[in-house]
Amino acid sequence: MEFIKTAWKNKKLVWQLGKNDFKNRFANTSLGSIWGFLQPFIFMITYVIVFQYILKTGSAGNDPYVVWFLPGMAMWLCINDSIMSASGAIRQYSYLVKKVIFPVDTIPLISIIASSFVSLFLFVVATVVCCIFNYFPNVLELIYVLIAVYAFIIAFTRFTSAITTLVPDFSNLLSIAMQIFFWFTPIVWNLSMLANHPTILKIMQCMPFTYLVTAFREVFIEGNIITAGYGVYTIAFWVITIFMFVWGNAVFKRNKKDFADVL
Repeated sequence: MEFIKTAWKNKKLVWQLGKNDFKNRFANTSLGSIWGFLQPFIFMITYVIVFQYILKTGSAGNDPYVVWFLPGMAMWLCINDSIMSASGAIRQYSYLVKKVIFPVDTIPLISIIASSFVSLFLFVVATVVCCIFNYFPNVLELIYVLIAVYAFIIAFTRFTSAITTLVPDFSNLLSIAMQIFFWFTPIVWNLSMLANHPTILKIMQCMPFTYLVTAFREVFIEGNIITAGYGVYTIAFWVITIFMFVWGNAVFKRNKKDFADVL
């Protein structure tokens, strides 16, 4: 694929721009990049306190709520931040599109890399907390989940980055959609609550967001997202991801010649 070849050819440049992007997000603050890690960390801890101790949601089955919740929330924050930043990346880097001969296809990857620093920090936090409670990660499954989540993010943002560039209002619509997906994804609630609604349950389990959140949980909590009872959902996830990449790539290639004009 042209996109993969371009990304690989320019990997050093994209990596350097991604690091600079992350630093520049907090360049005007005294604590700098620390805010990038502190804000989502406090956000996750606040949710744990509210749902476990104030609303008394308790635990997911026999597992401590914090062990069930933190991996799911860390995964969601990774997905949400990466999608939102990468979708608006071409507009953010408009000067690269208009004034320099630059591989435009790789621009969303810059924002994905910038977001990855915080995402990996949150994954580490979730891992440390789970280990404290004697829930140790399945390393092979962890590697698989990381590959899966970034494959999905890249596939999803091939489409959204192109549309946001052509239609700026789409970013607002995407923001609303991601808020809706947050509450419809089992992050603060358990899929077992839908046991009496099997059709709705199957639809929810086929959603890529549900798959990824569940997958990262099962890195620590006993289970295997790749096979066992999830085999059909693994197939569904990769079919959806590949379809989104092919479709998004076609939309991106067809419209990138117009990016400079609309910017």
